[in-house]
Amino acid sequence: MNRLRTKYQDDVCAMLQKEQGYSNVHQVPRIEKVVINAGVGRAVADSKHIDTVAGTIRKVTGQQPVATVAKHSIAGFKLREENKIGVMVTLRGERMYNFLDRLVSIVLPRIRDFRGVSATAFDRQGNYSIGIDDQSVFPEVSFEEAANRHGLQVNIVISAKTPEESKRLLELMGFPFQRSN
Repeated sequence: MNRLRTKYQDDVCAMLQKEQGYSNVHQVPRIEKVVINAGVGRAVADSKHIDTVAGTIRKVTGQQPVATVAKHSIAGFKLREENKIGVMVTLRGERMYNFLDRLVSIVLPRIRDFRGVSATAFDRQGNYSIGIDDQSVFPEVSFEEAANRHGLQVNIVISAKTPEESKRLLELMGFPFQRSN
């Protein structure tokens, strides 16, 4: 079993239940899924970019991504309806915990001038989003593959009712939040 999943089940779940006063272990917030998305605006002009981004996402997540398509035509961007404009993958279960463990322990510390992830990137439901500017911080991506630089968005869907509960869950799981001065 994954290290992060074990930490959640053994330590975090009991600590949150005690802190928040939950009567049932099923009321404790948990991470339901992680969605990784990469928008590729350059794919409109050259369709090979979408293939390289899909290859990168496949290496990073261990799962085949699906292409996202434009819903509307936008003449200013030379975009037609149904054009492929990005890739995304949804991780659940063991792959999700493996990805989050690598994200927290390996990837985030490799980001240049990293001072912690934003403590304000929660939506009203308590889901959390992280934007990564460069895919080369992932150890699975080689230097040659990082020549075409692109970013990706990591959305963590949490079953909490408030952003405060979500933040506490992620803190206990080891996410390095920025310190407020």
